[in-house]
Amino acid sequence: MLSTQEAEGQQQAVVADAPFSSLSTRTHQMYPTLTAAEIDRLRRFGEVGHWETGELLFETGRPGPGMFVLLEGRVKIYQRDGIGRELLIGEHGAGRFLAEVGQLSGRPALVNAMALSAVDALLIPPEGLRALIVAEAELGERIMRALILRRVGLIEKGAGGPILIGNSTDPRLVMLQGFLSRNGHPHSVIDERDEDALHLIEQFAARKEDMPLAICPDGSVLHHPSMPELATCLGLLPDLDDSHVYDVAIVGAGPAGLATAVYAASEGLSVIVLDSRAPGGQAGASSRIENYLGFPTGISGQALAGRAFVQAQKFGAHVAIPVHVKALRCEQSPYQLELKCGGHITARAIVIASGAVYRRPTLEGLDRFEGRGVYYWASPVEAKLCKRQDVVLVGGGNSAGQAIVYLATHAANVHVLIRRSGFEATMSRYLIDRIRSLPNVFVHPNSEIGRLAADDSGLASVSLKRPLPDGTDHFDTRHLFLFTGADPNTDWLRTCGVKLDEKGFVITGTGRDGASVCDLATTVDGVYAIGDARAGSTKRVAAAVGEGAAVVAQIHQMLAASAGEAVALGA
Repeated sequence: MLSTQEAEGQQQAVVADAPFSSLSTRTHQMYPTLTAAEIDRLRRFGEVGHWETGELLFETGRPGPGMFVLLEGRVKIYQRDGIGRELLIGEHGAGRFLAEVGQLSGRPALVNAMALSAVDALLIPPEGLRALIVAEAELGERIMRALILRRVGLIEKGAGGPILIGNSTDPRLVMLQGFLSRNGHPHSVIDERDEDALHLIEQFAARKEDMPLAICPDGSVLHHPSMPELATCLGLLPDLDDSHVYDVAIVGAGPAGLATAVYAASEGLSVIVLDSRAPGGQAGASSRIENYLGFPTGISGQALAGRAFVQAQKFGAHVAIPVHVKALRCEQSPYQLELKCGGHITARAIVIASGAVYRRPTLEGLDRFEGRGVYYWASPVEAKLCKRQDVVLVGGGNSAGQAIVYLATHAANVHVLIRRSGFEATMSRYLIDRIRSLPNVFVHPNSEIGRLAADDSGLASVSLKRPLPDGTDHFDTRHLFLFTGADPNTDWLRTCGVKLDEKGFVITGTGRDGASVCDLATTVDGVYAIGDARAGSTKRVAAAVGEGAAVVAQIHQMLAASAGEAVALGA
């Protein structure tokens, strides 16, 4: 069940099988009616327009023009998916406002809005919407809460998103589901054996090698699409202007990168955030973080990332996901980030917040099972695949501990393999105590995987290097979760001369002559490193967020010094 705290705070972390009734008691917050006085306060942020009966105010898949405040007339909100099915979502009249959280940045609309009668409405464009949320604190808070809750409702209904058709165990389908879920985008899934799916497969003349299919809201069909291809079809990728010079370009949308975006954008700097997958980084895959300050009952990593993602957009930061940075070019200033998809981003300051990539153990044939029984995180998508089945998990850190606790609520049994004799040296005490209390979790110390075995369906068993004390030498399982650490995601820096340590982490502060240990600058002026990619960093969400805030002050100093030099040269 989606908690009240999570529903308010993010548009992404929605439990896959949560009933829509979790929001049924919050209709007054999702669809508040504004008073005449409140509408008058909003008029300075937009312009009044007129729409005749039958006209569309906005349409699924097309860039949303912003938020509509209805002054006269009635509007029908309805979903229309890629195969022509329609679902009425609601009708609204004078005093209501029409938008969801995507309109903070002018993302494509997820539903249609049709005038049922002649309509007069105040249209507030995205930049005006962001301005009013900041300027009108109390009213802005109510509007923001409604926008977020509406996105949560659309996600739970699958409204406005693509239809995915395929085998539930197909790693490509699992990848697409995970991408959409972590990016807070509605979608629905039809198993390829379902009667409706068989009809659609025949209709589109799809072959086995074409699966999975993605039917976009505009009716276009993608055959086994990549994440960027699906994002392009859904209009998630923003138009990137090669000629625009940002104050700050941030590579990585984990806690460190998003914190930088929030603080920099809120202080008036022009900001762009780039990430190759989804907001949250590795922390976004944590099922529940219970030691983050201010959340005594805990919060999922995806919920925390969702809050930060919305906050960054609120202050005007541009976010481009999924965009893969190929290289950093430092030959001239401002610097350029070369993109794998072509083009580049130009900025006066670069923040390296690219975190780490999951470490792959040396196991023969491991790549054959990735997505087909082997996983590097535990989200609702993976939990649903292993429901009431035995799973094996390898790892002894906090990420592993959070995954163990989460999977124990779905799997029949969780067998945990750790090379050490216990968790004490690598895991927080609260997680150790929680794991000990779970009756279906079995921890096997001093144990390692020897090999993986397959059958026609994928992973079939996990064999051990040495038998356990009770003689067990393998586990029959179709689900193996690997939390064996991560390596710094810094290969893209080697073209720029940013100094790395022997493990590939970025050297800051003490690596520069006369620098303070708090200095987050790298060996290249104007380039900074924060979070897990930085040498000597504390691998904790709170530390990453703190560095994101601290680096903004250092960037301000650098930009001010650069401006002073430019003035002096001009004189």
